[in-house]
Amino acid sequence: MTTLWIKHPKACFTANQANADNGIVVADGHIVEQVPHGQQPNTAITHHWDASQHVVLPGLINAHHHFYQTLTRAYPAALNKPLFPWLTSLYPLWAKLTSDWHAQATELALVELLLSGCTTAADHHYVFPQQLHHAIDQQADIALRLGMRVTLTRGSMSLSQEDGGLPPKQVVQTEQTILDDSERLIRRWHQQDSQQLVEIALAPCSPFSVTTELMSTTAELARHYDVGLHTHLAETEDENAFCLQRFGLRPVDYLDSVGWLQPRTWLAHGIHFTNDEIRRLGQTHTGICHCPSSNMLLASGICSVNDLLQAGCPVGLGVDGSASNDHSNLMQEVRQALLIQRLRYPADRFGHIEALTLATRGSAQLLNRSDIGELAVGKKADLALFKLDEPRFSGSHDPLAALVLSGAHRADAVMVHGQWKVLDGEWLGGNLTELMQSHQRAAQQLINSSPH
Repeated sequence: MTTLWIKHPKACFTANQANADNGIVVADGHIVEQVPHGQQPNTAITHHWDASQHVVLPGLINAHHHFYQTLTRAYPAALNKPLFPWLTSLYPLWAKLTSDWHAQATELALVELLLSGCTTAADHHYVFPQQLHHAIDQQADIALRLGMRVTLTRGSMSLSQEDGGLPPKQVVQTEQTILDDSERLIRRWHQQDSQQLVEIALAPCSPFSVTTELMSTTAELARHYDVGLHTHLAETEDENAFCLQRFGLRPVDYLDSVGWLQPRTWLAHGIHFTNDEIRRLGQTHTGICHCPSSNMLLASGICSVNDLLQAGCPVGLGVDGSASNDHSNLMQEVRQALLIQRLRYPADRFGHIEALTLATRGSAQLLNRSDIGELAVGKKADLALFKLDEPRFSGSHDPLAALVLSGAHRADAVMVHGQWKVLDGEWLGGNLTELMQSHQRAAQQLINSSPH
């Protein structure tokens, strides 16, 4: 059996209490040994990889994204707006999305994430205009071709503007269409590949985009197949007001009424909770994905990460959509999480270790994946390695802290399931320049397809 010792790292973050300061040993797509400081492997080594210039991390895990939104970054009509006006300015444009443009957006988003050290991504796709065929299948095919892990959440919207919702009629679907396709996707893709690269979860867009019946039925379907549940929740005070007006309940009470408060569920944003709601979320181990850049850009507020963790909620990290960020760089999001949480908590209560933990073990917990998010024996060999060779790092003393505080943004090497996907900072799976050019053309074609 081929064994690879990634040896002598400058620093190593395991996301647990184990010491792997002299590296890790990889075989058959898994971590088979952690090598403590000053020691040699016990495993017979066939290959070496010198990591003496690298900081080694578990592959970062992005727990909330919208791949298709890479096509509408810095879109003039959506600039400088809070969530609801931002959405209504973009929905008509997203309604023009085609399969070809969606494929370009998906691949660009995944490669951009990969270059930032991200090896697993959860995507929340909920826009299904009639001309966009088999969107989730398309994403699964692309992820398998790239060799990246994904949790593809089958999103849904059933309430159009005519029904009191926000999206235009051309992007909503009937409840039966949504449920039938959700079940088909679970059977077709969920945990069906040999490397456990693709998983499926179910994800109504938000409480103001679907009916109460669809929320309840989706929870029942997820329970039957033991898959995850995902949605946006408590992102803005406008959402709280909407739920009170429509349902007579605040969002957490509403989720409870439809069977969503459970360990299988993770919620994007989770900003505007009362103390009692945080307690209830913790008691049910409902997860929260912190999306700091998007929350700042849309002026939504600050997630109370420490309070949620203390209550018992798993908390992870997401870049959110690339039209509300406007990038797909998870390493940069780690720094953003640190900075924004310093506005919520004292400096000694949230540091670089806590920020890195959100993007690794924390996000793995949200996705109910016990096989990734840490450097430990038996875990998948998903790794991100960063060099500190840019001017921004010159003069730094703690390599792990420098990675976050000085703003690392591009990984030098990335491995998924024991296979290198990035080396010397370059994507090995294709031509990045050509991908960017075709993606930019798709973005321009999308804009041109809609009246201004």
